[in-house]
Amino acid sequence: MPSSLLHKSVASLISLSLLTACASPNPQSGKASASTFDPGQLVKSDIDRVIEAHQREIFTSLRVLSEKFYRRNPREWKKSGQPSLVAALGRIYDGRNDWRYAELDNKRGTDALHLAFKEDFHGDRVLALSAGLASMVMTAFNDKSEFFLLDSLDAQKLYNSARNVEIAVWKLSNARDIEGNLVLLSNESSPLPDLSFEREFGKIIGQLDLLSKIVADKQNRLVVSVVQSMATAVFLPVK
Repeated sequence: MPSSLLHKSVASLISLSLLTACASPNPQSGKASASTFDPGQLVKSDIDRVIEAHQREIFTSLRVLSEKFYRRNPREWKKSGQPSLVAALGRIYDGRNDWRYAELDNKRGTDALHLAFKEDFHGDRVLALSAGLASMVMTAFNDKSEFFLLDSLDAQKLYNSARNVEIAVWKLSNARDIEGNLVLLSNESSPLPDLSFEREFGKIIGQLDLLSKIVADKQNRLVVSVVQSMATAVFLPVK
C-alpha cells in the first residue's frame, strides 16, 4: 500500500475511534463496554486495553467503598439533602460529571480530600472523600476513560495517586472532628474484625502501582519514590 494511502487509513481509524470514545461508558458506572464490534479497538494497543481494564476495576472499588462508608455513616448522605443512600451514591458515580460540587466549593482531587479530614468541616465527608479520590484518579488518567495508540499517561501521577490513597487510609484511622470522634467510621474491630474497607483500598493502591510500573517501563522512565512518615504525610501533587 502506498504510504499516502496508509497515512489516510490510519487517520480515518483515529477519527473514528475518537467518535466512539465520546460514546464510551464512564468508568464510574462500573460497566464494561458492550461485546459488539468497536472500530476504535483497531487503534488500541494491548497496554491501552490493560489501562482501561484497571481503570474500571479502580472505579468499581471506589463505588463499593463509597457505599460502605455511607452505610457506616448514614448521617453523611443526609447532610447533602439526598433522599436515600442510593440517590447519594448515584449522584457521585452515575452519569457523567467532573466531580465538582457546590458544597465542596467545587474542589477536586486532593483539595476535596482535605475537606473530608478537616476538623471543622460540616458537610458530607463521604462525598468529599469519594469525589476527591475519583477526581484525583481521573486526573492521573488525563480525565479519559478510553485510550488509544497516541495517548500517554504520566507514571508519576499514577504513583502519587497510590501514595495519596495510602495517606487517606491512614487519616481515616486517625483524623477526628472537633468533638474528638473519628471523622468517618470504617473498619470495625469487634466482635469480628471487618477489614473489607482495607481490602478495597488495597486493590486500588495495587492497581495504581501496577499501572505506574507498566507506563514507566513502556516510556523507559523512572518514577521518583517518595517516603513519608504517615503521621506528618502530605498529599502528593496529581495535576
